[in-house]
Amino acid sequence: MTNAFHLDGLEVPFQEGQTILQAALAAGRYIPHLCWHPDLGPHGSCRLCTVVISGRPFSSCTQPAMKGQAVACRTPELNGMRKAIMQMLFVEGNHHCPSCEKSGNCRLQATAYDLGMQDSHFPHQFPKRERDMSHPDVFLDRDRCIRCERCVRASRIYDGKDVFGVHGRGMHSTLAVNSPSGLLADSQIAPEDRSIQACPTGALMAKRVGFVVPIGERVYDREPISVLELRKYAAEEVHHG
Repeated sequence: MTNAFHLDGLEVPFQEGQTILQAALAAGRYIPHLCWHPDLGPHGSCRLCTVVISGRPFSSCTQPAMKGQAVACRTPELNGMRKAIMQMLFVEGNHHCPSCEKSGNCRLQATAYDLGMQDSHFPHQFPKRERDMSHPDVFLDRDRCIRCERCVRASRIYDGKDVFGVHGRGMHSTLAVNSPSGLLADSQIAPEDRSIQACPTGALMAKRVGFVVPIGERVYDREPISVLELRKYAAEEVHHG
């Protein structure tokens, strides 16, 4: 008998060991997410992928899929919560989308569009965090960092360099560079590192690549992130199948 759970009333098959998020994406059911990455494992920090099971909220990127579960995802309450999370992320940092080099290729921006976010709602905090432009080929703008730790995990797991870490807690947490001076220039970072590719915002980027792709041809210009994500995972399923 096929292992399956129900997501918003529709049956979703899963394989042993899959999380709810993994199974949903493989079955063509999109659950919004930011901190999760298929190659980096679950993290559960952004809470955007929260679902409700038996009246209780769980991060779908960390919650194992279980046979017979009734999972709620696209409810007005959860959609409202996700939009509020996105609004808080935007006001907590300094995200100037029209002038940002990552515009059109930014997961944060694309997810906000997909969730129907049209304003920031909350007062902007205008934080003043340190920028690191010391490296000849890579820059770090902490004002755009959402502390998802995707770069931290990618640097450790794939680059084998452990360049990044997060210091502090809550509102006072910040992305730190593991080098003698605390600067990128004295670290082992390179523009081709997976840690840079993993960043979902314009916080960590290679220099001299911004605005190279014209408006209208960028990753999320033509189709929403939900459509592109499901197409990507469907292709991966066919490849691995």
